[in-house]
Amino acid sequence: MSTKPVVVYGASGYTGRLICEYLRELNVPFVAAGRNKDLLQEVVGRIPGIETADHDIVEVENTVEALTDLFTGAKVVCNTVGPFIKYGFEVAEACLATGAHYLDTTGEQDWVMAAQERFGTAFADKGLLLAPGIAQMYTTGEIAANIALETAGLDTLDILVLWKGFPTYASTQTIFTILKADWFHLQENQYVKVDPLSKWDVVVPGQHELGLTVPWGGTSHPVWFKDDPRVANVKVQGGVMNRPVMEAVVATTAAVEKDIKTLPREQWDEALGAIADQWASGMPPRENPRINISVDSVHASGPLGRKHVVIHGNSNYKQTGLMQAWAAMSLLQQPPRRAGFASGCQAFGHRELFGVLRQFGLVLDPVVTEHR
Repeated sequence: MSTKPVVVYGASGYTGRLICEYLRELNVPFVAAGRNKDLLQEVVGRIPGIETADHDIVEVENTVEALTDLFTGAKVVCNTVGPFIKYGFEVAEACLATGAHYLDTTGEQDWVMAAQERFGTAFADKGLLLAPGIAQMYTTGEIAANIALETAGLDTLDILVLWKGFPTYASTQTIFTILKADWFHLQENQYVKVDPLSKWDVVVPGQHELGLTVPWGGTSHPVWFKDDPRVANVKVQGGVMNRPVMEAVVATTAAVEKDIKTLPREQWDEALGAIADQWASGMPPRENPRINISVDSVHASGPLGRKHVVIHGNSNYKQTGLMQAWAAMSLLQQPPRRAGFASGCQAFGHRELFGVLRQFGLVLDPVVTEHR
């Protein structure tokens, strides 16, 4: 049973550690939970100022029974244990059983859709929030999209998400997990399958060199904006600001389509896992805001209007950690704007989330260009 109001599940990972760090800064008591207590103690013990945090460290198995026992008494769970399509169902079930709000950092479109279908109504009936995907690669771009949509009559979103750095081990596992799934953009409010071999040369705001992007699994945005009366079309492109890395991503995706997806389905996980291990970099160094920058760019258009919103930021994993921690703090003080399945902006407000990122020095004011 939790004696703290917030549980960070997967606290020994890169993002989980950052969530704990920001919970400490926001003065929110928390439980740092995971499957290895020794590792948890080692990682959490290195958080700056952790001695001032009101926290517990708990080892727990990834079963509904064990997680339900741990979450009992908690109000919010921040889940960072992925791949979420593999491990997320037990966590959501335990949250539902104990009356805890569920937040996670997923980049897996298939998990977002599965979570909405399986748990959305049940969470809404209990007044609980089910918010997968509160993270820089999804929520910061969603903030930019909602700033664009403050102008009425724009119904098409062309979203670009880029950051400079290299994925963590957990992120790499997620990236290779989504290669198994179908990916979707939104066209006239209907899901349209994306060619997994798609790639685009893009103009990156603030630089002359072109970037190389991919569908990045479709992302969460088409799911969040489906059935939004303002929006009919959503296309998303993403990647890292390192063209050789992205060229390797494109080549690896092509190899998966050619050499792995032609195997029997039961062999996919092992084959993909072997490739993912070759890419995995372990725990990256602490982010450097001079190096680890981010760009979220949204072109919004309609029949008689266009608007371009760009948010320049830094330290994308810190952005994720902060938004998770602040969302948890907010839920301890007031209900979400929308119960059940909801995005970060739908649950907390895009201007509110932007203000938090700005307050902590992680983003610039948006650059907005409008033509009507």
